Amino acid sequence: MAKLKLYDLEPSGNCYKVRLFCALLGLDLELEPVDLMGGAHKRSPFIDKNPFGEIPVLEDGDVVLRNSQAILVYLARRYGGEDWLPTDATGMAEVMTWLMVAENEIARGPGDARLHDKFGFAIDVERARTNAARILSLLEAHLKSNDWLALGRPTIADIACMPYIALSHEGGVSLAPYPAIQAWVGRVKAFPGFITMPAL
Repeated sequence: MAKLKLYDLEPSGNCYKVRLFCALLGLDLELEPVDLMGGAHKRSPFIDKNPFGEIPVLEDGDVVLRNSQAILVYLARRYGGEDWLPTDATGMAEVMTWLMVAENEIARGPGDARLHDKFGFAIDVERARTNAARILSLLEAHLKSNDWLALGRPTIADIACMPYIALSHEGGVSLAPYPAIQAWVGRVKAFPGFITMPAL
């Protein structure tokens, strides 16, 4: 098996998703830090791998992939069997629904609030916190009667959604009103092979 290589930024929740999932799968992962502050993501050789100029990027032999959700799908199908992403149409769609939530509602809510507070991005932080309150309320309601986001078991849905939810406090959003979410984050942290990241 070719060694997996991740173009990585340690504080990035999207990069962390990939690091975490590789750890849970027991995959050997080489990390290549990307100097975002120095603009390395906007020039060669990085921009040749991902013209979108965004991290993470994963290399697996000749395969080069961008976007953390897509990378999770690839890793689950390539190395995870049926456990993390089933191949039946209904099961796959249920998991993919939550990957879209990670990419949209979570990114535009707690993710954007964190970008504003922690990294100084010029973002409408009040809108981000309003978005965060909405998705956290929806997640709380779902997790009150479900241990996991999809299929009644851990899937890449949980890996995709957990990081920016658990990092909400870095965007001025407290999880104190959401005990079911806190319990779910705790269940993810209890996975065998779990690794953490700063502020988590």
